[in-house]
Amino acid sequence: MMKKTVLMLFVGLVSLGIYAQDATAKIEFKSETIDYGEIDKGSDGVRVFEFTNTGTAPLVISAVRSSCGCTIPKKPEEPILPGQTGQIEVKYDTNRVGPIRKAITVTSNADVPTKVLKIKGTVKGPGAK
Repeated sequence: MMKKTVLMLFVGLVSLGIYAQDATAKIEFKSETIDYGEIDKGSDGVRVFEFTNTGTAPLVISAVRSSCGCTIPKKPEEPILPGQTGQIEVKYDTNRVGPIRKAITVTSNADVPTKVLKIKGTVKGPGAK
């Protein structure tokens, strides 16, 4: 009887371990590129990347880094539950006149752990047409 109980517990734990490995977070962005278009110098440089956790486990974004100090990304602090949406806010310094071509690298526990997002556009100087 004791052997059967131990065997059942062992099988149960192994089954639970296999089930837990199937749970995966997946991140799906509404768009992986934000186009600022042509904006004026000093205008609002804040934009938002929206995403959904389409997986079966909570999504944890561990880091969001920009390719330049002129772009400041802000990640969600709480885990995003399966089926829920979240946002990554990006603020570009619009006092820099010229083209915008920057990359934002998102690191998470998703099935694809690293995702690169892009921002593009042009900041016009005063008097530019």
